[in-house]
Amino acid sequence: MPEFDLLLRDADVIDGSGTPRFRADVGVRNGLIAAVGDLGNASASQVVSLDGLALSPGFIDVHTHDDRLVLSDPAMTPKVSQGVTTVIVGNCGISLAPMGMTPPTPPLNLIAGDQDAHRFDNFADYFAAMDAAPPATNCAALVGHTTLRARTMASLEREANDTEIAAMRALVDEALRSGAIGASTGTFYAPAKPATPREVQAVFEPLRGTDAVIASHVRDETGPVLDSIDEVLGIAAALGVRQVISHHKVVGKPNFGRSRETLAHFDTRRREAADPTRVCLDCYPYAASSTILRADTVAIAKKTLIAWSIPIPEASGRTIDEFAAERKLSIEQAIEALQPAGAIYFSMDEPDVERILAYPETMVGSDGLPHDRFPHPRLWGAFPRVLGHYSRDRGLMPLERAVHKMTGLSAMRFGLKGRGFVHPGCAADLVVFDPQRVRDAATFEAPTRPAEGIIQVLVNGVATWVDGRHTGARSGQAIRRRH
Repeated sequence: MPEFDLLLRDADVIDGSGTPRFRADVGVRNGLIAAVGDLGNASASQVVSLDGLALSPGFIDVHTHDDRLVLSDPAMTPKVSQGVTTVIVGNCGISLAPMGMTPPTPPLNLIAGDQDAHRFDNFADYFAAMDAAPPATNCAALVGHTTLRARTMASLEREANDTEIAAMRALVDEALRSGAIGASTGTFYAPAKPATPREVQAVFEPLRGTDAVIASHVRDETGPVLDSIDEVLGIAAALGVRQVISHHKVVGKPNFGRSRETLAHFDTRRREAADPTRVCLDCYPYAASSTILRADTVAIAKKTLIAWSIPIPEASGRTIDEFAAERKLSIEQAIEALQPAGAIYFSMDEPDVERILAYPETMVGSDGLPHDRFPHPRLWGAFPRVLGHYSRDRGLMPLERAVHKMTGLSAMRFGLKGRGFVHPGCAADLVVFDPQRVRDAATFEAPTRPAEGIIQVLVNGVATWVDGRHTGARSGQAIRRRH
């Protein structure tokens, strides 16, 4: 009987730890990495010679809004085509469970569909749906604070009262018991803006004493960005859990260059923390953001593209200025006419993006919005962009460190044990790519082009993307937090 199910020979292994690459063979058995090294005499059911191509852990997209995509379009083509094998959903305070039949007020409409089949009262049912119809990627989930507020509160224009906090806390407890890896907040958005730190900490009390994580879209990424960071770090410190600052950035021209200040602040807060690994951040590798269409965000952006509009879908892909001029409307009137809608905002400075991405503790997340009619190109290109544009072409960091930011670092900070490394015993989530050719092909003009240079993607040992094509495999798993 063959020793391995699959033997990948002569690979340039970049193992996810950040250490230098090395030449080795990798043996896969029963969905796990069984051996790494010189396996010259080993037998296998299938042998693939990589001829020195790079072999790394599958990329972990730590910041997604794929909550519904894993069920409605489980092929997950935008992700597996760029080497992503695990997605973390439920970010920015927005999670599909336990939304139930709560009306999807913005920003919940970024992930919620009209289908009853994709609404869940609890996390047990959400995970069960993935078990019954597995997606092509693995999926770990956070429970969203905004979803909890919408589910339990009669009015979202105030702080929650004690009865509502108790109801939200019970839902958090259910989510954790069912396998959620933590929680998220999005006080930037109107439905959660009235929430105080006291409310958030009280709602997340079930996280105390666990290995769970909180990921936060902070209240303000403009002038008060440091106060906003400290607000969420204080909540996490009081609960004794890790805090991830989601898609860290500084927004608006008056704040260009302030990443020097924010990153120095992270260094200080990490030194002060009882455990420095509890102060974390991620980013996406672009100088443009994307979310619901908001007048205040349009006002500080150099340019705004319309990503989608329910009443005027044909406006997708146009700039807000073009649309307003064509309709003879003011910008404010145009925004109102398009609602509900989403947009792409060019409101960051490229040197800030590079500085944040290069910071040693920064993980990579796409923050892609898969249900947008005209999505931000990060949905299809974030990870190859780090490998190609920023590591190879810009020389921002060695390839080994770039891979670490997308694999091992992410697995450690989000508690995804057995993922993120090319080590014996880890899940065989693997990516084969050509370091000289890998690049993002998706652009703001053509945002759904698959990446180039991604040769093969294995999810739990099963070939899912090979030579530019999806194999149809759906071998992903719902990753549940271990108690």
